[in-house]
Amino acid sequence: MKAGKAAWAALGFCTALAGGTRPAEAQEASAPPGLAGPRLGAPAAIRRPVLRRVARRAPPRRSFGDDGSAAAAADVLGQTATPPTLPPGTFDLGNGLSFLLNYTGQGATNPVGGIRRGAAWAGQLFFGIDADLRRLAGIEGSSFHVAVTNRHGRSLANDVIGNNTSVQEIFGGGQTTRLTLLSYQQKLFDNRLDIEVGRLVANINFLNSPIYCNFQTNSACGNPTFVFKTSNFTFWPVASWGGHAKAWLTDRVFLHVGAYEVNPLHQQPGDNGLDFSIRGATGAIVPFELGYATSFTNDELPRNYGIGGWIDRSDYTDPVRDVAGGRAVLTGLSPATRFGRSGVYARFDQMVWRPDPKGIQGLTLFGVAMAGAGGRLIEDYFLEIGALQTGTFAGRPYDTVGFVINSQTFSPLALGNIEAAQASLGLFRRIPRQQIMMELNYGLQVTPAIRLTPNLQYIVNPDQTRFPYYPKNIPDALVIGAKLSVDLFTLAGLAGGPSSP
Repeated sequence: MKAGKAAWAALGFCTALAGGTRPAEAQEASAPPGLAGPRLGAPAAIRRPVLRRVARRAPPRRSFGDDGSAAAAADVLGQTATPPTLPPGTFDLGNGLSFLLNYTGQGATNPVGGIRRGAAWAGQLFFGIDADLRRLAGIEGSSFHVAVTNRHGRSLANDVIGNNTSVQEIFGGGQTTRLTLLSYQQKLFDNRLDIEVGRLVANINFLNSPIYCNFQTNSACGNPTFVFKTSNFTFWPVASWGGHAKAWLTDRVFLHVGAYEVNPLHQQPGDNGLDFSIRGATGAIVPFELGYATSFTNDELPRNYGIGGWIDRSDYTDPVRDVAGGRAVLTGLSPATRFGRSGVYARFDQMVWRPDPKGIQGLTLFGVAMAGAGGRLIEDYFLEIGALQTGTFAGRPYDTVGFVINSQTFSPLALGNIEAAQASLGLFRRIPRQQIMMELNYGLQVTPAIRLTPNLQYIVNPDQTRFPYYPKNIPDALVIGAKLSVDLFTLAGLAGGPSSP
């Protein structure tokens, strides 16, 4: 679904939001004007080619972060004292046009738990174009972005585990080829105001971090899953009309606001993203955030803190009632249509240890707390905490070790549905209120072009909101996974990557 954090500087969403290829560097999306540092890599599935612009201040770089995707990399974990000429994976024509081509695949199997045992593979092929319009057309501070994705494969969670949160974040948004991004970006007032409009997704610009898509679980990458369960927050790779504006009030404090069309027709299987009409739109979602962000250029231990939320002014299906006012899980009638939901959140990532003040290596902690604020929701709140160590053993400066654990707390509405379905079968049992998901992984930079991230995931109390008539609690599930990320231009010798000569 998400895919998934931000485009080459914030898109990663991981794609949609989706699929990180290298150590998370820092939240490029939050880098202040003039303080954005060099990038060593970003989530492969949703990185945006970065432009080399001439400006009075070096503009924050953007990236296709997830996945869908989306996810991103920038100012917290992955910067060096000396910027590379171009971000890894970028094929630059030298005239203002640059390209990115990468593949992210995620495999998973559950030897223990779930409804039954199985295995699944999901993948995404991504192609991005970045055009520096200052160099191409003399329009200062402007750029144009295009992204096309092909998603394919199966979801282990959907097929065999039975819970409602994927263990392969690259899955979702339609297993098809589609136009995922088509946008115009303009920086104004010495890069203190950054505006982007066009065919966009909310999750590459809001609630995204370069850290999240070092993980494969869709509960964390490319955005905390709560926002997708309780709103129509748009997600990589399903684009719609939208825009967002980020204003730097100081070199460390920013205000970020956006508005995105909500259109269920774009989420139908086989949609190619080429229908630019607003036929089928049911409203809009407005995310917002007030944040504090530093980078290696102005902070020895960079940090990002934010408080925000969303106002969802669009239709959604009632989680309990049908069109006649009965309980839909029992009657089989179509759910009633409601309008309007909202939510709030607070989040942070903070580097807490950096052995070499000139290096990217170190330990960063991160966390998220989210809650519903209005509407009829299936989840009440979400909590997450995690850690990422960049640089592991001698000679392995780009490898990472990551751990994340989060909890989804289901609402009485969601639990009531399951209890009613069970009672109709003559079954009366305690329905777990919390689903806890966790992941431990090791990110191995095999070559400058290839990154492999084996991982172990564990799900406590897999929820059965999708299977309310399943006659017993779904057993806790152990998942063995692996994420493969390949920068194809780097592989072909047309671009550089981490540790490239």
